[in-house]
Amino acid sequence: MLPQFSVFMIEETVFAKGMTSMTLNLRLMATAMLFNGGDLLMMKRAPTRSLHPNFWAAVGGHIEPEEMNTPLKAILREIQEETGLTEQDLTGLRMQYILVRRKDDEIRQQFFYVGETLRRDVGLTEEGELHWIPQEEVLHEERSIPFVYRALLAHYFEFGPAPHLWMGTAGWTDIAAPGTPAIHWIPLIDPHVL
Repeated sequence: MLPQFSVFMIEETVFAKGMTSMTLNLRLMATAMLFNGGDLLMMKRAPTRSLHPNFWAAVGGHIEPEEMNTPLKAILREIQEETGLTEQDLTGLRMQYILVRRKDDEIRQQFFYVGETLRRDVGLTEEGELHWIPQEEVLHEERSIPFVYRALLAHYFEFGPAPHLWMGTAGWTDIAAPGTPAIHWIPLIDPHVL
């Protein structure tokens, strides 16, 4: 039996040789970049996983329907399920990025949290193997990391923690000549404080 995820239906109008309508799903996810002593906790996904088998990824997963308004609850649940770490084992956990992207018939919105762990001993998970990777080794070319996560890590390593959220959209480097995927980042700031 498949788990129940937060997937919502929305309608999109597509203009191509006439007007057609298609249904898109909205998938909400929460992900954590957890550091300890300059090392990043990464998961080498199990070869049996349907999404990115054998790739290096972060801890996280889908937001359950009752967590929709509080992605922090979702990421705390995911961290505990996948690592055994509890809220008391974390410090400075905060949302740093929101990413929106299109994937086939879905619009995916992902909330990325950043924080530190107070301990390095983590539990076992069926999702993959957990490893502490020195920050300077994380983005090595031989490490297979999904494009979206690699782009986010590169941005975070360049700009570091920010007092504001970053909003990202996935697209092309040049919309007029698609070919090279890119994440476009902007600060997400309340306009009342500008």
